[in-house]
Amino acid sequence: MSEIKDKTVWITGASSGIGAALAKSFAAKGANIILSGRRVKALEKVASEIETDTLILPFEVTDYESLAAHVKTAWEWKGRVDVLVNNAGITQRSLAIHTEPQVYTDLINIDLIAPIWLTQLNLPHMAEAGGAHIIAISSVAGRIGAPLRTAYCAAKHGLIGYMDALRAEVEIPHNIRVTNILPGSVATNISRNALTKDGSKRGMSDENIDKGDDPIDCAAAIIEAMKNNVPELIYAGDFERQFAEMRHSDPEKLFAMVGQLGAQTAADYEAGNEGKT
Repeated sequence: MSEIKDKTVWITGASSGIGAALAKSFAAKGANIILSGRRVKALEKVASEIETDTLILPFEVTDYESLAAHVKTAWEWKGRVDVLVNNAGITQRSLAIHTEPQVYTDLINIDLIAPIWLTQLNLPHMAEAGGAHIIAISSVAGRIGAPLRTAYCAAKHGLIGYMDALRAEVEIPHNIRVTNILPGSVATNISRNALTKDGSKRGMSDENIDKGDDPIDCAAAIIEAMKNNVPELIYAGDFERQFAEMRHSDPEKLFAMVGQLGAQTAADYEAGNEGKT
């Protein structure tokens, strides 16, 4: 999709981080923005910083019974949704051996099942409208097995798989494009809001996240990838990008490197030095 002006862009997880940056960046190019998330005041703040038309459409992504009504509202606003950005999500910081099963259910519901539901409900409308673009915010952890993130990796690997298979089904017959985004370290609150072993919020950030890229720069790269119909964008620094690319080019080396990293990370976690790696 090369032309963004006057298009309608629906972004979940739009209250902060990459979602808010995308809302502002799309709006700066003339798009009308649907802002979704749970925190209404935060969504209102983002809307106040946007000059194009906005629709605040708050909801809980795992409230599956209500999703169809929200999709109806979104499509009735401007008559179509040209871009759907599945960005809402949460991560994890805990060793699998200590993690309660419910943490896996909760995180996979938020990071995988919810975006699948929302996409599925939009698909018939997109096909009838003659096409659209779906952007899925996965992660570098959707390509590698990152320690302390077993549930998160499961969800993000699954999201890439779903979107890749969906692209194969809908790109040619329905003109529905699909772009997977694999960010590395971006300066957001994602690690601070991570689920711990019992499902509580972590409340602290990671050093590499705090020193990560500006979400606005990430948003610019995402929009450029969409405009050029790039199927997958790894948006990461050299170290993280190398790991993600090695998953296909040299998996044995990757597994060995991640094994060493995982052992050190687990030792740091058990010693109370979490967040340094």
